[in-house]
Amino acid sequence: MIMKLVATVKLLATEEQKSSLLATLTQVNAACDWLAARAFEHRSADKIMLQRLYYRQLREDFDLSAQHAVRTISKVCEVYKRDKTKLPRFDKLGAIAYDQRLYSFKNGIDRVSLLTQAGRVVIPCGVGQYHKARLEGVRGQADLVLRDGNFYLYVTVEVPSDPEVTPIGWLGVDLGIRNLAVDSDGQFHSGERTLAVRSRIGTLRSKLQSAGTKSAKRHLKKLGKKEQRFHSNTNHVISKKIVRKAKDTARGIALEDLTHIRERVTVRKTQRAHLHGWSFAQLRAFTTYKAALAGVPCVAVDPRYTSQTCPECGCVSKANRKNQSEFVCTKCGFAEHADLVGARNIAFRAEVMRPIVIDIGSEPCENDTSPSPLQAAAL
Repeated sequence: MIMKLVATVKLLATEEQKSSLLATLTQVNAACDWLAARAFEHRSADKIMLQRLYYRQLREDFDLSAQHAVRTISKVCEVYKRDKTKLPRFDKLGAIAYDQRLYSFKNGIDRVSLLTQAGRVVIPCGVGQYHKARLEGVRGQADLVLRDGNFYLYVTVEVPSDPEVTPIGWLGVDLGIRNLAVDSDGQFHSGERTLAVRSRIGTLRSKLQSAGTKSAKRHLKKLGKKEQRFHSNTNHVISKKIVRKAKDTARGIALEDLTHIRERVTVRKTQRAHLHGWSFAQLRAFTTYKAALAGVPCVAVDPRYTSQTCPECGCVSKANRKNQSEFVCTKCGFAEHADLVGARNIAFRAEVMRPIVIDIGSEPCENDTSPSPLQAAAL
């Protein structure tokens, strides 16, 4: 099986080359802005029509190459057709697409040739070891991006993945506030240390926002990027550990279905920043694509009532959850960390999703109107 991923290539451009790339970036985006207004007038995202009407004018008025003009038309049509009630606007320094007629790698992946307003330029590349191993499978277009004064190419690559295996069980993963992820084997990922870093960043952000000076705003911008890198690195580390464990034990991965999680989950006011301040969707996306590369099946299950259901007797009751971390079953007395209970129930629900008959072997608690485990799994 072949998967498409995105590799990041830093362009080690000279000042002259940067000027050429910057001119190309601004000119193409200016052309996109102009063409978007024409598309809005016609209420049309038809590439053929817009190319017939405005291709020549784009080339003459904005001094675009033939292929840059074609990519401009495609970009405008793709953006405008999402919502034809609004006039699309394009950032003058926004990313632009380079297809394989506009760029090519030279001498393997050491240099890349790009078409600019000043003609073809050949620029040395800086590529990390992780991406370098994957750039042999370059396919399709790339995006030219300006970030922090440096130019990058986000290149689409094709990577072979391991054949998916039939799992002999499931590794359930519960996502939480204090512990970002807890698996059904009892391993806790990024607890106190990560929480301390998040709290420190949150406190510093509040102070800088209160100051409101130009220096504080510059610091806030740097802090935001630093926090983003911290989130991404932490999510990569956690997802890698989860996938490795599942592959080594021949199990699949069962994750929470995060659809509408922010509307569905209610927490105390003091915990809102932690709930809404972490990229759980990114963590799930990282886990999903790493699992696909490793040939590990990955499923999403409904997480409702997983923290209120006893994994031993099946009793479902809100009273089972004593607090954020403590679970004590009101029927059988089973006690465990609440996040671990949630992870075990998520693994169980993934098993129930299989098209086989399973004896649940449990009954709901007396005088409890909460759904049974089987009903909860079917919700």
